[in-house]
Amino acid sequence: MTRLLHLDASPRPGRAGSHDHGSHTRRLTHHFVSRWRTLEPDAEVVYRDIGANPPPLTSVEWIEAEFTPTEQKTEAMKAVLAESDALVDEVIQADILVLGAPLYNFGPPAAFKAWIDNIVRIGRTVDFDMQYGAHPFMPLESYMPLLADRKRHAVLLSSRGGYDFDPGRSMAAFNHLEPGARTALQFIGIGGFHSIAIEHQEEGGEALAASTQSALERIDRLVEQLHREFATSRLTQPA
Repeated sequence: MTRLLHLDASPRPGRAGSHDHGSHTRRLTHHFVSRWRTLEPDAEVVYRDIGANPPPLTSVEWIEAEFTPTEQKTEAMKAVLAESDALVDEVIQADILVLGAPLYNFGPPAAFKAWIDNIVRIGRTVDFDMQYGAHPFMPLESYMPLLADRKRHAVLLSSRGGYDFDPGRSMAAFNHLEPGARTALQFIGIGGFHSIAIEHQEEGGEALAASTQSALERIDRLVEQLHREFATSRLTQPA
């Protein structure tokens, strides 16, 4: 059974195409999860709406609690980290992270950045020790990703007001959403990263419709690709 973590970061409550002023990224994440369930009805899906309920921002209390040795943490410190611990648990347990996050002012929404800051945790998702060599996913010494114990994938589904923000396009250097998310997730050991986006949101009309249709079709292909990969992996595992 595959475990999916379905996360929405858009503050818009509805889905484009189904609700007035609905979110394009919510439409994409819903489409991915729905398509996956048609192929694997018993897949486990954990849903978290950080657009409606943002994770806590990093505070001095959070930093003190995080970097206090486990055996010295007070009950108050444990309470400060409780939501972060729950977010980390969801990521650890997931096989696929389905992440919906629009591009806001060339970067992620604040809620999505707060989620990243809550799941990159020393001793939980990444470790540091001078004895470690090179990081397996990036050229960093002394860091060990703790989520590299098995294959995990992250699928970042985004929407953009403008266009040509994909790698190799004219606005790629202004896109700080996908590169930042990829770096953080690979840092903790999530080796598979995929991104699909809707563009032309400000222009609207036929350009937006065509971009939306293209994104939905690419999601369909990605779902089939990842489902085959996980099905093959299960077949090759020892009994």
